Amino acid sequence: MNKHNHLSRRTVLRGLGAGIALPWLEAMGPIASWVHANDKTPAAPNRLLWCYVPNGTVMPSWTPKEEGPLNDLPPILQEVKDFAGDITVLTGLSARAANGGGGAHARAMAAFLTGVTPLKTEGTNYRAGVSVDQVAASKIGDQTRLASLEVGTEENTGFCDFGYNCVYKGTMSWRSATQPMIKEVRPKLVFERLFGGNDANRAKRDALRKSVLDQVREDSKSLASRLGADDRRRLDDYLTAVRDIEQRIERAASFPPLAKPELSIEPGIPKDYQEHCRLMCDLIVLAFRSDITRIGTFALLNEVSERSFPEHGIKEGHHGITHQAERGYPQLTLVNQLHLRQLAYLLGKLKAVKEGSGTLLDHCLIAYGSAISNGASHSNSDLPILLAGNAGGTVKTGRHIRYEKDTPLNNLWLSMLERVDVRVPFLGDSTGSLRGL
Repeated sequence: MNKHNHLSRRTVLRGLGAGIALPWLEAMGPIASWVHANDKTPAAPNRLLWCYVPNGTVMPSWTPKEEGPLNDLPPILQEVKDFAGDITVLTGLSARAANGGGGAHARAMAAFLTGVTPLKTEGTNYRAGVSVDQVAASKIGDQTRLASLEVGTEENTGFCDFGYNCVYKGTMSWRSATQPMIKEVRPKLVFERLFGGNDANRAKRDALRKSVLDQVREDSKSLASRLGADDRRRLDDYLTAVRDIEQRIERAASFPPLAKPELSIEPGIPKDYQEHCRLMCDLIVLAFRSDITRIGTFALLNEVSERSFPEHGIKEGHHGITHQAERGYPQLTLVNQLHLRQLAYLLGKLKAVKEGSGTLLDHCLIAYGSAISNGASHSNSDLPILLAGNAGGTVKTGRHIRYEKDTPLNNLWLSMLERVDVRVPFLGDSTGSLRGL
């Protein structure tokens, strides 16, 4: 494509106040400060995502027996066997800032990305620390339409851990020590944040029952005429994906609230947990694909969550089964597998998107795990941590790496920051970047 057809990376499709950011297209040319060695194909920017799962893991069914290649995956990790070459399992990391007595779950979520022990208080004087995602957002967030995206599946309601404000058990992202980044759990509102205009225009679209894509149809036709065949295909695939998600969200909004009052599902939230997770995964993929943001967090559930999953054979509350000793292990294993299936879904969606000389997954680094390993003892050592993606070839995947016992988890976060050219001397209780990645 000649220089007159070059597109800005910030090009959007517009109509009635709505804006749709575009996926990476060849017409945009180089979009990062570096290019793969011996490869003239423009490199894509790296994205960072942190996914949190609460209440502990059946560690014998999670941890690979041997270091090195992931040839023999344990039962829980079997859920991501199709992506064994795209993941790295890390053993020996510790969330030391979450250590303590009562209130272990509140400390775990709050310390996971901060490396700071939260202030024990039930009042509004809560205090934690700046989380790694917000460190990244403060440094590179001005390069995208949204500095960061925070999503989840549960609001901060229900039981609050002993002596701790409810904000701790459901918040993993902190802009400052006293500014929690409250996650959005309603897919429709996430979609509107990504692709909608102002409030007045959103109301107008709803009243006219028009989709965002209906409004930008003519603009997209004009753009398509300026693109090559490959870019037109990418644009069509991308807009089709946006339309599919919008329709799924509209269908979800028509579901009545669940009969079980303790779940308190709001209108617009799918009644099926897996569908809820996958909608959020699809929205994350769209946000990364369109370069609306490069930083995200996804809390698959809150700490102390008592959600059950009868449609997946799990009839008892999640937190409760972690305290049933060996009797609860089969049920907890099912929960762990259910959660990891959502990661597998996300990885599949990312890997299906071609970008630059690789895929969107190749330009991501996704940390999946928890600040609690054993849910019964609330141990914060030897955590279940998995990395997915290779951040533009800067991480060697397909391996299990053992680190020295109680290596700070925040050392990994420093290493992730380096993959987006953000370098800070320390973060929380870190002692330096994690070696061997």
